[in-house]
Amino acid sequence: MLGKMPPIYFYFPQKISTGRLPQNAASYWQWQCAEHSISPMQSGGCFWTLQTYLYLNDYGFPCQLVDTMPVEGIVVSHRDFLDDSFQPSSKMMLVCLRADVDRHPYAQLHVVQNPYQAIPKKFLELWESHAIPHWPQPSIIPRDLERGDLFENVTFLGNAVNLVPEFRDQLWYDQLENLGLKFQAKLSHDQWHDYSATDVVLAVRELSRNNDWRGKPASKLYSAWHAGVPTILGYESAFRAERKSELDYLEATSLEEVISALRQLRDNKELRHAMVENGWLRARETQPNAMVSKWQDFLTKIAVPAYENWCSLSAWQQQLFFNARHSFIKSRPAFYRLKPKLSTFSSQN
Repeated sequence: MLGKMPPIYFYFPQKISTGRLPQNAASYWQWQCAEHSISPMQSGGCFWTLQTYLYLNDYGFPCQLVDTMPVEGIVVSHRDFLDDSFQPSSKMMLVCLRADVDRHPYAQLHVVQNPYQAIPKKFLELWESHAIPHWPQPSIIPRDLERGDLFENVTFLGNAVNLVPEFRDQLWYDQLENLGLKFQAKLSHDQWHDYSATDVVLAVRELSRNNDWRGKPASKLYSAWHAGVPTILGYESAFRAERKSELDYLEATSLEEVISALRQLRDNKELRHAMVENGWLRARETQPNAMVSKWQDFLTKIAVPAYENWCSLSAWQQQLFFNARHSFIKSRPAFYRLKPKLSTFSSQN
């Protein structure tokens, strides 16, 4: 069906895991939590590299998971796992999963989690990028249907660093109490999949319009759609790129707007029902079969032709490619930052 293709590898260094890797996508989240409880890991890379391989493998797409870098073929791996100095061989196409850090200096292709990362910018046309949605939170436990029309629990799920100061202040709790609501801050990774007692998701990294967070994905929105929960979100480019109607989510850029949105949801159960129903429809776009189809199209229609083109270049032409990247980085350091400190548990949180 797919015809003859070069080998496709997902590179996942052995040192990242302390034990046996999961065998399928359904067991991924349990493995992830168990691994992290033993030793904190570079989990942004796990979310994207390992999950993508497992789903593709589950659906029968021809690819392999490897813990040593191959010398030829198409190699897909997370930026966290790629050294800045690594250059692909003459028979290798390196596909870097960029996440929320900068590009790899020498990868021929990048996959980004926010469509705005794929928009060419001045001086950066050298880095070809393609946007594919990040995976929703794995193993989601949706909102308990027995909660019915109860609207009580406002839930933040993510890293503590992204919990803005306003949501730690006593004024916030006082205002929620006046609305008859309670705040849940789920800061532990092993709670992020559980929406059973959540009535609305609050995902605001910054109460302003000063930063549109172009490196972050829309995963929290996808996950809320899958969980059957309405959302109040901050001003982020990934969320805005996904928005097709006002039923997708409510946006808030100040504490006053958050309180207003909560009051609106509390007092209008028809709006809540409409947002949940709309969310179930939008969730189809990031169901495993839809996501696997996006990845299959990218690998067969973009990566394979790019690989064939790369292999057809002379050694001199390939070196010109690397030289151009090196010259750009050297001459414009302000436009390019080499890999910073490794990502936190997940780039989506």
